[in-house]
Amino acid sequence: MKTLGLIGGIGWESTALYYRLINEEVRNRFGSLHSAPMIVNSLEFQTLDAQVKANRWNDAAASLAEAARTLERAGAEALLLCSNQMHYVFEAVAGAVAVPVLHLGDAVLAEARAARMNRIGLIGTRFTLEHDFLLERAADGGSGRRLPVTVLLPDPADFAALDHIIYGELCRGLVREESRALVLRVARNLRAHGAQGIVLASSELALLLRADDFALPLLDSTELHALAAVRWALETNRKSAQRTRPKAPPSPSRPKPRLR
Repeated sequence: MKTLGLIGGIGWESTALYYRLINEEVRNRFGSLHSAPMIVNSLEFQTLDAQVKANRWNDAAASLAEAARTLERAGAEALLLCSNQMHYVFEAVAGAVAVPVLHLGDAVLAEARAARMNRIGLIGTRFTLEHDFLLERAADGGSGRRLPVTVLLPDPADFAALDHIIYGELCRGLVREESRALVLRVARNLRAHGAQGIVLASSELALLLRADDFALPLLDSTELHALAAVRWALETNRKSAQRTRPKAPPSPSRPKPRLR
């Protein structure tokens, strides 16, 4: 299995979730004591958060790009940004290294297309909802072989409440029934507008909503990103092994019988 590099600490709770999900998937596939080779670069979130709040995205991008280069030098063969919101500077991070950086949005869209969903609802922080960066590839149907996906957003009047629930409560370990009811209302409203699935674009939202709480499929972006990384690491390793596997020597040819 290829070695994965996690750019984490943004925040550390989501990084721990990535680490657990990836290792659980490897154990589910192979059993026993199997786990995933990973390198974690856990950053100081307070510094990054201050840069983001001051709209110093160039500084944040530079910090994440350096974190990516550190992981690459340490031997990581593919990288993951363990944050939905930090995908806003994905291109700067991906451009800083030679190894692939696996995009969270690609994992979500692949799942939606596999389930033949062409309209999905998005729930996340205010910044994620106000800026078209996480699922910006959704409208691209490619050469006609990929299903185009329309992304539906909550009512803007709910943006501030969702932001408070994620940052002010869930990120601090607070799970309130009133907040769960509000997020469920937002999800039901998205369903009423045609959503065939709901994307939870914040790892903390899984603390509020569970698959059996809602009639529509819940697409947990963190879980889908982690599972996609495992598939990449295993599939890439298998293809590499096939390319380097020596060919079997030809069997000795038998002499042809002579015609009499």
